[in-house]
Amino acid sequence: MSRSILTVTLNPALDMTASLPELNVGKVNVVERFTLHPAGKGVNVARVLTDLGDSVAVTGFLGQENDRGFTDLFQQMNSKDNFIRVPGETRINIKLVECHGDVTDLNFPGVFISEEQFQTFETRLLEEAANHELVVIAGSLPLGVSPESFAHLISLLNKRGNKVIVDTSRDALKAAMSASPWLVKPNEEELSEWAGHALETEDALMQVGEQLSATGIAHVVISRGVNGVLWLNNGQWLKSVPPRMSVVSTVGAGDTLVAGLCHGLNQNHDRETVLRHATALSALAVSQTGVGVPDQDTLNSVIQQVSVNALNPQMM
Repeated sequence: MSRSILTVTLNPALDMTASLPELNVGKVNVVERFTLHPAGKGVNVARVLTDLGDSVAVTGFLGQENDRGFTDLFQQMNSKDNFIRVPGETRINIKLVECHGDVTDLNFPGVFISEEQFQTFETRLLEEAANHELVVIAGSLPLGVSPESFAHLISLLNKRGNKVIVDTSRDALKAAMSASPWLVKPNEEELSEWAGHALETEDALMQVGEQLSATGIAHVVISRGVNGVLWLNNGQWLKSVPPRMSVVSTVGAGDTLVAGLCHGLNQNHDRETVLRHATALSALAVSQTGVGVPDQDTLNSVIQQVSVNALNPQMM
């Protein structure tokens, strides 16, 4: 298999990000500026990976009536476009970003995927996955694709030897956990929802993370925003803490973290280096609008300010 990485976005979106001083619910709000760009969690991961110098192929479903922006983006990224076009329009999601950093998401359902279309996608995905070791599946499920079908897809990739990285939420996350992917990256809220109760302390998060690890998930990564990242692998916990950043928007920070982890693991870097670099990328992402890697000097400065420590040295 090549070192190229395959990203899967089953339910992409055109993201309209609107910036305003403060959201006043039930009143007229004046937007100061906005952008409209191709997105979806897997697409965002692919964009960051491309900026990091990785070779990336992309796949999923796109509405054929408004796929031009995605087609142009994939050409700019020099990424192999394996997306299946289906009738209809790819959804538009709205993200309202307030000046103090809060983000309100209005996520629409997207196109409906028939069973026949999903079977066609499954066949093509397995064919393409033969050319890659790492497969990143990120984002929500489109209408018509059940959590059970999603879990089956992960199981098929596992059986053919791919290392599957999953970043999703709700029922899709529960289904993914049952299929034991190679790496999962829930945030605190998503992990709490999976556990069925609030996880309000670091110890509580780690306890549930260890439960997941015991099911056969090799890497459990828990993102905690300004509190950093917890990463369990082979019974060893690492914790990273980013420097305080001037927050412009948190949109794409989690996707950037996934890309950073994927990049480092694909390069066979040691875990501390992987986590430090990925945490810095994610921290830097909140200081900008949209996803992507700025100049290397700025990134290097943030990397030097990230702390990484083992939480259970007795097991190291």
